[in-house]
Amino acid sequence: MGIMGRFKDIMASNVNALLDRAEDPEKMIDQYLRNLESDFAKVKAETASIMAEEKSAKRKLDECDEEITRMGEYAKKAVTAGNDNDARQFLAKKGELTKKREILAKNYELAQSNSGKMRQMHDKLEGDIASMKSKRDMLKAKVKVAETQKKINGLGAGLESAGSHAAAFDRMEDKVNRMLDEAEAASELNKPASGNDIDALASKYDSVGTDSGVEDELAALKAEMGL
Repeated sequence: MGIMGRFKDIMASNVNALLDRAEDPEKMIDQYLRNLESDFAKVKAETASIMAEEKSAKRKLDECDEEITRMGEYAKKAVTAGNDNDARQFLAKKGELTKKREILAKNYELAQSNSGKMRQMHDKLEGDIASMKSKRDMLKAKVKVAETQKKINGLGAGLESAGSHAAAFDRMEDKVNRMLDEAEAASELNKPASGNDIDALASKYDSVGTDSGVEDELAALKAEMGL
């Protein structure tokens, strides 16, 4: 695409629409900015050249007008001096310059139009570059925020995983407690029956009954107490 064709695209383009169509807006902006800045240097040089042509066309038109006025003044002076032949020559020259002026006026009008279009393209391109630079900075800031959020989400997933490990640990603790309860229950079941306890108590008193001296002393004590 030639430079003028690209200028038409720039003039018709919408920065936001370009961003909406981009799969990777950040890369799209960087690439488009490089293209715009490259084109801007060409636009600037071309605009300066066309503006110079406008100035040149205007200068030639002004010089022609001055020459036409000068020939008219000389014709008047020749007539005043009674030199009609000289006056005719000045008027003839004025006629030639008048025809030339028509061409110069058209050239100036065209140069002026071209200069206006180029200046419009120049200003549009300059504005687009400034706008896209601002959008690029905002976009890169949003990308950093998104990356930070992604890291936070990753940390959150890690915490959820740690929570599942804690839950597994709790289940293992419950299992150990259950095993301990079962062991204690088994110990209770292994204790001697209640009949055996009675036998053990009776054996204690059996040993006391075999001492007759103690029984006699107990009887004497009761008699003394009137029992």
